[in-house]
This record gives sequence, C-alpha cells and structure tokens, in this order.
Amino acid sequence: MARKRHLRISKSKFVDGVQCLKRLYLQVHQPELGDALSEASKAVIEQGRQVGLVAQRAFPGGVCVEAGPDQMDKALKLTKDLVFKFDAPAIFEATFHYNNVLVRTDILKRGGRFGHHLIEVKSATEAKPHYMYDLGIQRHVLTGAGVGIEKASLMHLNRDYVFDGKGYDVAKLFVVVEPTREDVVSDTEIADRVKEQFRILNQTKPPDIKPGRQCEDPEVCEFYDHCNPELALDHVSLIPRIGAKKTQELEAAGISSVKKIPAEFPLSETQRRAVESVKSGKLSSSSKLADELGALKYPLCFMDFETIFPALPRLAKMAPYDHIPFQWSVHRQEKAGGPIRHSEYLAEDSSDPRKPFIESLLKAVEGAGHVVVYNQSFEYSRLDDLARWLPQYASDIEKIKTSMWDMLVVMRGHVYHPKFGGSFSLKAVLPALVPEMNYKDLEVAEGTAAGLAWARFVDEATPAKEKARLKKALLKYCEQDTLAMVRLLEVLRKSV
Repeated sequence: MARKRHLRISKSKFVDGVQCLKRLYLQVHQPELGDALSEASKAVIEQGRQVGLVAQRAFPGGVCVEAGPDQMDKALKLTKDLVFKFDAPAIFEATFHYNNVLVRTDILKRGGRFGHHLIEVKSATEAKPHYMYDLGIQRHVLTGAGVGIEKASLMHLNRDYVFDGKGYDVAKLFVVVEPTREDVVSDTEIADRVKEQFRILNQTKPPDIKPGRQCEDPEVCEFYDHCNPELALDHVSLIPRIGAKKTQELEAAGISSVKKIPAEFPLSETQRRAVESVKSGKLSSSSKLADELGALKYPLCFMDFETIFPALPRLAKMAPYDHIPFQWSVHRQEKAGGPIRHSEYLAEDSSDPRKPFIESLLKAVEGAGHVVVYNQSFEYSRLDDLARWLPQYASDIEKIKTSMWDMLVVMRGHVYHPKFGGSFSLKAVLPALVPEMNYKDLEVAEGTAAGLAWARFVDEATPAKEKARLKKALLKYCEQDTLAMVRLLEVLRKSV
C-alpha cells in the first residue's frame, strides 16, 4: 500500500509515466519490484553523460551548476543566481522546480528579451517522438518558475559525422533540431498529464494496466518481469512472429495453448511447424532442410565477431555508433567428418584493432567453401565497415561475404523445438538442441557484456589479475558461439 507522503517527481519519472502510469507508480512506491540497474544500463547512462559533456563544448563560456543529485536545494539556488544575477552565455544542468516537478536542463542558452533557448541533448542519432515529452515538461516547469523560453530544441548526434581521429568538431558532431509545431506537445497536455500522474501516485495501489506494447516501447521497463510472468512454452503468444492481432483473436476465443488451436486457423508454414512441434514435444524440421545442409561446401568455417559501438567515435574514419571489431572466433573443418581446428583473435590494448582484426581473420578463413554465421546481417555489415575503412582488403573481404551461410535463416525456415519458446536466438536454440551446452555458467554470456568486459580488459588501470580473468572469459565466450554452430550443424544433420 502506498504511504501518504509529500510527492515530487523528476523529469525522467514524468517521461516514464507517459510510457506507463503503472511504471511511474511502482518507481515511486514499490521500486524493489523492479530489476536492478544492469551493468549495460549503467554503461548507457554513463555514455549519455559523456555525450552531454562533449555537447557543452559547443557553448563556450557556459557555466555548469555544480550540485549532486542529493543537493537539489543547492542546485536550485545556484541556478537562480546564474539565471537572474549573472551574464553566463549558457547554463548547464540548470535546475528548476514547479508544482512538485523537478527538472535539470542540459543546456539553457541565454536569449534576448523574448526568452532563453532550451536545449535537450540526446545521445541518439535522430529526434524520436517521445523526446517531445522530455522537452515539454522542461518548458512547462521553466515557464512556471518564471523563466521565459523563446524556443526549445533537441541536440543529437550526427550519424553522418566522420571523426578525423584527432578532435571532435562539435559543430558537425551534433545536429540541433527545433521540433515542428505538429511535433510539439502542448503545455495543456503536459499539465493534464502531470495532474493525472499525481492523482495516480496518491492512490493506495498501482493502476490496473495490462501488459502491452508499453512494456517495451520506447524502452524496456524495469518492471517487465513483474508485470509479465513467464509463460508456459505452449502459450499461443510464443508462436514465432504470431503478432498481437492473432494472439488476441485466439485468446478471445478462449485459446491460450497452441495444443487447442483449430487446424483451420491461418498460420504460416513456420508457425504451423512450431505448433506441431509443441504438440508433439519433439524437434520438427521441414522436408527442405536436407537440401539446405547438402549445399554446404568444405572447408567449413564457423565465424563470430564481437564489437563495441560507442556513441562518440573513437577511431579515425568512424561515425557515431560505428562498430569497433575487437574479437573473432573461427572453428574450421576441412572435410566432412574431419577434425575441427579453432583459431581466435582478441585485441589486447586500446590501439586501433581494425587492421590486425581483418588480417588475422583473412588467414583463418582463407579458401573456405562456406563461412557459417548466425545472423549474417551483423557480420556482413561489420565486413562492409572494414572494407570501407581499409579498402586494400576489400576484394578479400568480398570473398568472405559471398561465401556466408546463415544458420539463423535455416533455423527459422526449417526447424523448431518446443524449448525454443518462440525465439530463434542462439541463446535459445543451443540449450534446446544441445542440452550439454549453455551460457548460464559463463562469466561473459552475451554481446553487450563482452563489450563491457573488453573495455575493462584494455583499460590500463585494470589490475593484471583482473585482466587475465577478463581475457579468459572473453575468449571462452566467443569460442562457445562458434563451437555452438558446429554442434548445432551436427544435430541438424542427424535430424534429416
């Protein structure tokens, strides 16, 4: 039950409340029900902070309100002094309070007699619709606090900016966009939403809001697991790509299990195979799987990359969110039934890894009949990047691209197992088809974690003992991804 107390919400809580009022309520009254902030989420927050600091360089002479999150009274006083007593051309982290809503603005550029220019900095590369509520609540609070706002803009990264490897040209790194009249959220709507949010927050229990798209859009809610309990593997919503409309149609007819779906209900071939697999409790494959597998040409190379994609480009010729490839793993088999050899690469310092990455990879896959990957679009795009940055290797890179064989496409199109749970990701497929292999016991168990581990590994401040542990974990994870494809291919061949 909610405790009666003085309530105040921040800008971020208001925006979260726009996404879902239940999310806001739980954040304020029952935060313990949510997932703890993951290392990946912390990294995203820190990345946003770094982008904000670089954006400040575009406003020379600007002054920052130096006050921590637990020093709001100090922040309010410093802001008031800067806005009304001093002549700073811009204020960073200016803090305002109005009607129990507290906001800290990224940039408040001093304007003329018509008011200031409010600028919200985003680490994204485009202006997204939900950002309008971010701007709207700031304008609402500042205006209520007596600060005139002439215009409000978004400042986001420019995806077309190419870093020279020396220093950021902030005038080109960022794009400042003033939303159109149609995009702007009216102050009336903002005020109404604030009123509604406080009404909800003063209730004794959270609002009864059913799970839906808002659980993941525009971001995954920290209370997702609380509101979306794990479903039985035969639940109709776990049919691959079933869509909300068909799921609702089935549930409206009282059908929650795939075992009760009528034979005449319209499903795709892939969906029908999934239904039959769940009904039988066994692996199901199409008649065309044998042809797909028979087309593979030796030598076979099973290949996987690991990358990071920082918002702020770190190397020459790179743009915001370009991927830095820092690791690869390859398992190679020269002929059917022959021994399998493993090779790998891991960048061991923060210097540019792109050239040694591609040079060592080309040697590992040289002469391959097919290069087996899981989700070809990822490796394909990374190879395109490398060919653009290092054109001297473009022709050899093209050979790898033309020899790729995407196991994900084959799995989606021809195979299903009840334990897939509607997902064809490697993390779902592997333990279902190769039970002795999984990712649960690995220190590094997915791509984002690999990127964070590598960042610590190459950090000069990381102790040698920790570096050794991280290196071992990174190599083991990437090796498992390619070995997983080897074992999955063996299972698929036995199934036809």
